[in-house]
Amino acid sequence: MTERLPRGRHGMSRADVAAQQRTRILDAFAAVLTERGYVNTPVAAIIERAGVSRETFYEQFASKQDCFVAALEETVTGLADTLGTAIAAPGTPIERYERMLRVYLDALVARPDTARLFLIETYAAGDEAMQRRLELQQQFVDGLMVVFGRRSARDRAACEALVGATVALVTARFVAGDVAGVRAVRRPLVDLAGSWLAAR
Repeated sequence: MTERLPRGRHGMSRADVAAQQRTRILDAFAAVLTERGYVNTPVAAIIERAGVSRETFYEQFASKQDCFVAALEETVTGLADTLGTAIAAPGTPIERYERMLRVYLDALVARPDTARLFLIETYAAGDEAMQRRLELQQQFVDGLMVVFGRRSARDRAACEALVGATVALVTARFVAGDVAGVRAVRRPLVDLAGSWLAAR
């Protein structure tokens, strides 16, 4: 959790203060959602955990759903940056995929609160949040197309299926409370991708 601003004069610019408050709110949102779920999380619980005023919350976000979408985008953007490095590294397509998958799974295990936000709570957050999640997932599909060196619509459908299988397997572990078991899905997914590449 980001530390609260010191009382009194602190020498920070308004932009820095706003950025720190935003980070605190998003971190608090992910933590409270893990405990209570989206439906049972009022704005009051978020601002209490973040240590900000209601006015500060609404200066940053138009609504609880707006806050959710922002948290979702920040989570996926940070993950995409990390995956980009894995994608760019040398190796065979299956080696690069396995490295990309390992980075993804490690990131979920390291931050289970934000992982639940992306994997589970999106379903309760409404159509706008789900649509944004689906759009963001296409970035991962794009990454697989690069890793596997594919361009056709058929191959894109296969990459979408692989992303869908990944999300389904990982989500099942989080729903069961088995965060430690998340990394165990790597081997079967790599085998699945290898079989697809061999068949093509």
